[in-house]
Amino acid sequence: MVEALTLRRNVAIGLLVGIVVAAVAYSVRIFELLGPAAAVHTFPVFGPQLWFVLLAIVFATATALAVVLLLTAARFYRLSESVTTTDESR
Repeated sequence: MVEALTLRRNVAIGLLVGIVVAAVAYSVRIFELLGPAAAVHTFPVFGPQLWFVLLAIVFATATALAVVLLLTAARFYRLSESVTTTDESR
């Protein structure tokens, strides 16, 4: 079933998309590409860079999971359509 749903390919694509999206979001925030933050925040224990690295990791993971779920659901739908079409032709 894992091979039929091309899960390994979907995971690889999901990880790549998640990392790229998180890197872009991290870059925009840390390098203030859209301007400085509106309010001044204090960050306990660590500076803002580490907190945003942790946030980027969570964002990358969530984005990767969403992409994997969408790609796998689309593949599942296509496979179910081909099974339904085959069963109807009998």
